[in-house]
Amino acid sequence: MTKMLDRLHELEEKGLLRSLKLLRQDGVYIEYQGKRYLNLSSNDYLGISGIKDFQREFFEKLDLNCFVMGALSSRLLTGNDAAVENLENYLSKLYGKECLVYNSGYHANVGILPTLAEKSDLIVADRLVHASIIDGIKLCACEMRRYKHNDYNDLERILEQSAGKYKSVYIVTESVFSMDGDVANLDRIVELKDKYCAKLYVDEAHAFGVAGEQGLGCAHHRQLVHRIEYIVCTLGKAAASEGAFVVCDSVAKQWLINKSRTLIFTTATPPVNILWTHFVIEKIVKMKSEREHLRQITKRLRDKLAGYNILGDTHIIPIVTGENDKCIRLAERMQSKGIWVTPIRYPSVPAGQARIRLSLTAAMSNEQIDSVYESILA
Repeated sequence: MTKMLDRLHELEEKGLLRSLKLLRQDGVYIEYQGKRYLNLSSNDYLGISGIKDFQREFFEKLDLNCFVMGALSSRLLTGNDAAVENLENYLSKLYGKECLVYNSGYHANVGILPTLAEKSDLIVADRLVHASIIDGIKLCACEMRRYKHNDYNDLERILEQSAGKYKSVYIVTESVFSMDGDVANLDRIVELKDKYCAKLYVDEAHAFGVAGEQGLGCAHHRQLVHRIEYIVCTLGKAAASEGAFVVCDSVAKQWLINKSRTLIFTTATPPVNILWTHFVIEKIVKMKSEREHLRQITKRLRDKLAGYNILGDTHIIPIVTGENDKCIRLAERMQSKGIWVTPIRYPSVPAGQARIRLSLTAAMSNEQIDSVYESILA
């Protein structure tokens, strides 16, 4: 206990101590300690969580005789409700491949990767992949190498060096990177994957709902679904729900059902949540105007911030401040102007690259976007 307290004091002295804050969500706003803030730290990219009409329609259509509130057991015991089967069938029609639902994006990444990669294999991962992917890789028995972020010359160098040395090689990347707000070149990665007979695993957590005509992610938008072995989409962000699903072939789906520990040894998601997810995705594929508005306000704010050290080209806009103290002061200034942002520091990002991450949603107006810029200038 003393050791823990000492380390907590060290974190506090370095300005790295985390704590839970009791917040109340209200559309694009949150309330904290009696003050109202525009929420720029949300993953609700389409603003679905605040659409009351969606909620009313969902509950009006909900047939209480068709399901129980809890799943009560794992899917392999008695938790495989018709709702999740219907959702997977619907997703399979959208993607043209099999789909398997997990309880969360974290469950998917730490459950799928160790099930696929064996001791004789190699994983080659982008240096900036999310913590859940890193944790999944750590559970793998195989070797792992990292390539420089979005550097495909470096990726090819590693693939070339590894040719013929491993039973299987898995390339692992995100499509939209949450800390830098940039996008992987999936076309190029697929070319390299095919050239070196590797397999590709893409996490679309921050692209699902946003990218493409139907919001089905970067791989679908680039017409690459059938050339990518594993595509993971998270449902707790733009879909305003919980869970995740993987798009794969039928053999891989059966393998995961039989071997993926985070699917086998956890209680299934309650049917009511699955029904909400299904309802929301049917809405998402039609939300073209919301996606276009998100693109417009993203361009508006990025244009205004042209003189700042900003990264990427998506609806996630990181402003890099460098040192922790400067980042904390900027966050405090923006919060004082009613804009909710939090400083992102090491170890979430490399030391010396602290940043404020502005996460835009389609529910924000041009006027609200302008107020965000004004809070930075203040």
